[in-house]
Amino acid sequence: MAGAQGRNGIVAGWLPVAIAAALFAFFVSLAPEVAAGRAPAVSWDWLPSLGIAFGFRVDGLALTFALLISGIGALVLLYSNAYLAGHPQYARFALFLTSFMLAMLGLVLAADLIALFVFWELTTITSYLLIGFIHEDPKSRRNALQALFVTGGGALAMLAGFILIGMAAGTFDIAAINAAGLQAHPWYGAILVLMLIGAFTKSAQVPLHFWLPNAMAAPTPVSAFLHSATMVKGGVYLLARLHPSLSGTEAWLWSLTLFGGATAVFASLQAMRQTDLKQALAYTTLMALGTLVLLLGQSTGYALTAFAAFLVVHSLYKAALFLVVGCVDHETGTRQVGVLGGLLRPMPATALAAALAALSMAGIPPLLGFIAKEIAYASAAQSFAPLLVAATLLAANVLMVAVAGVVAIGPFWQRARGPLPKAPHEAPWAMLAGPLLLAALGLGLGLLPGPVQTYLVDPVVLGALGPGAVPAELKLWAGVNLALVLSGVTLALGIAVWLARGAARRALERALGALPSLDAGWDGFMDGLKAFAVWQTRIIQGGRLRVYMATMFVVVAAAVGGSMLLRGALPAWPDLSDVTPQNVVLLGLIGAGSVLAAFTGSRILAMAALGVTGIGVAMTFIVFSAPDVAITQLLVETLIVVLVAVALLRLPQLDPTGRPSFRPWDAALAAAVGIGTTLVLLAVLQQPLDLSLTAFFEAASYPEAFGRNIVNVILVDFRALDTFGEIAVVVIAALSSYALLRTTAPVWGRGPGGTRR
Repeated sequence: MAGAQGRNGIVAGWLPVAIAAALFAFFVSLAPEVAAGRAPAVSWDWLPSLGIAFGFRVDGLALTFALLISGIGALVLLYSNAYLAGHPQYARFALFLTSFMLAMLGLVLAADLIALFVFWELTTITSYLLIGFIHEDPKSRRNALQALFVTGGGALAMLAGFILIGMAAGTFDIAAINAAGLQAHPWYGAILVLMLIGAFTKSAQVPLHFWLPNAMAAPTPVSAFLHSATMVKGGVYLLARLHPSLSGTEAWLWSLTLFGGATAVFASLQAMRQTDLKQALAYTTLMALGTLVLLLGQSTGYALTAFAAFLVVHSLYKAALFLVVGCVDHETGTRQVGVLGGLLRPMPATALAAALAALSMAGIPPLLGFIAKEIAYASAAQSFAPLLVAATLLAANVLMVAVAGVVAIGPFWQRARGPLPKAPHEAPWAMLAGPLLLAALGLGLGLLPGPVQTYLVDPVVLGALGPGAVPAELKLWAGVNLALVLSGVTLALGIAVWLARGAARRALERALGALPSLDAGWDGFMDGLKAFAVWQTRIIQGGRLRVYMATMFVVVAAAVGGSMLLRGALPAWPDLSDVTPQNVVLLGLIGAGSVLAAFTGSRILAMAALGVTGIGVAMTFIVFSAPDVAITQLLVETLIVVLVAVALLRLPQLDPTGRPSFRPWDAALAAAVGIGTTLVLLAVLQQPLDLSLTAFFEAASYPEAFGRNIVNVILVDFRALDTFGEIAVVVIAALSSYALLRTTAPVWGRGPGGTRR
């Protein structure tokens, strides 16, 4: 602890803890107001023309997440001070973790879909930095990139869904969208698919689960925070937030039930076969995420109550267990199940925290986990498929009991198995405070569940998930019923699996080890992506300017010509009765310059010919009463001719003989682009002219911008930022040209030996 403070400073060590604690206290102060049915909100106009606001709203769901994020965040940051004591990059770590916490708070508090997406992406970026914090390790870099790639790809699908929701509902305000509902809209199917992709990638549902266990490459405090109450629950939060507007359909019901159930059972099996405690906990996180998604698929009061209660329970016990494993690893030097044992005597406080958290995870009374499990079993009886839901929950919970025994009993209560990498001893108080407090909360709130019911569960169910649903009552004893029987069966089978854990692990290894995994093909996919990029770059960016320009013009010609042919938009033959001899002369001047530039063998003559073409265009502008544009054209032509002519002095002639050359493919491409551009212009000019924008500028130029020259007003006021950008580009180009000409000696100024001639 002292090392962390001495090397990284008081600010890096304690300021993040103080920020998280202050935020937690602030959200606690809002709990009575939210419990009374109100939802404090604040909002600012962001893009009013698009109906997008930047606002925050604290209802029951947002408050529950905010309390978990800030409360667990404060304990994790305190834990990190000791866990990473003396680390030379601790200040950077604290910055990343605090930034992630603030981004996650913004995500759950956002009142607008676009604001939610911005914070969603901020969590993706900051989690990437945290997972890859040990950047010297190739595995950390690889797994961080994998998490970024998978969750970022899902976020793009989610953004497309948000846009469809905004178009369908006419607003991006989440409360208004949920009030109106989207179930009857024709776009509901597309919206649901896009939302599920975004949620399932973030919350790691099968088959998109493979990135989450790999994220264990991060330091243990990161795992404790990201996999208990924050990042991986982002997808669950999205489904819960949009529950009123998307739930209640067959597609919603079956999608969430099947994917959530498959994830819960599969992850439980995978957790049982792990020999690394941290990996085992990672898969139990997957199990919890699958269970939460399964419960969200239902719309009964019991299912929604079970969701809200299990959301809190899982965050408490999972953060505690990750921190416990961090203590064990920190003080013994290993996390391997086959090595650890006999830690009860040297680490009694850690053993106590592990026992309480594991009992809640296993659903043993009087822990809060038991109440949440009872409500979940009770919800199965009211579901659309009671046998399916009950069997899924039973299978997952049985294995959770066994894994709880592996985590909490094996390392502490079984006999020592030999020398450990480090002599074990109790962790510092800053590392023990978090797991002990979180584990004790699981016990205290189990004995007195009233505060959880009043301030968290009821506001979530009534105010956010299902306004018409009736929350179930949280209580330790609900009588002898089906849920209690299932709890007894769960405990008995779980103990049996734990007793036979060696044989069970070997059997699961044989059964699951041969299953295909997306992670197995990840490296091949990335290698293929890089190879494709190299191939594409070699073709498109081969180092020849002619190829670059030809590629661009081919695409333009094909896109323009193909679109006009497919749409039947070819223009009619234009009326040439208004063409004057003056127009014909200018056309001839422009055409002559173009032909000369195309066929000459001298670059200087080609530049002069292009200058003639530019002057002809400028004269055309003058004829059609556009002197401002004509002056701009003349200035640009003069600058181009002078600068390019100076640069071309260093290049050889196109043809040493100076004879004209003809390149048929270039001529064909030029003709295609020219004809296509001409046809587009003719087609546009044959359409009725929309003068609404002209009328707006005529009416607004003087009253709003105090200018009578409409063109100048548009450039300086209405398009000020665009004009500023163009000026910046011109200035940068001018400075670059000046630097290039200033540092390059003319070819005629040096002799063969480098002396002046």
